[in-house]
Amino acid sequence: MSVTLSDQDKVTLRTAAYGAVSLMAAAAGADSPHKVATQGSIALTSATGLVGHVLSEKSSVGDLSGKSTAELADRVLPALTAAMQLLKKQAPDEADNFRSTVLVALDASTQSRKNASSPTLTAMTDKITAALDAA
Repeated sequence: MSVTLSDQDKVTLRTAAYGAVSLMAAAAGADSPHKVATQGSIALTSATGLVGHVLSEKSSVGDLSGKSTAELADRVLPALTAAMQLLKKQAPDEADNFRSTVLVALDASTQSRKNASSPTLTAMTDKITAALDAA
């Protein structure tokens, strides 16, 4: 069975995944947020299956701007839950793939840091995981 996602569905998936990486970069603060974002983004582009195709498209991502990490989180955390709900409904096999892909990206984003177990990054990882699991 072939699954066809609407353009809006794809934007939701990309916003959720790349937004999660953006949240990790924001949580890194002054300690190399660009490295965190780069490593997380590279991990997202190595995804496979339907999720991999959607994340590798050169298309728009939803609004990831904001004046604070809280504003970014207000957009991204609900998008993560919505992405999981969408995939569970339309492509159940891909829901686990999406969750795993995002978690691998979070792990990759912290690998470039000397202190990968910072409390700030751990807390953000917990919030992202909770949003994924809320679906």
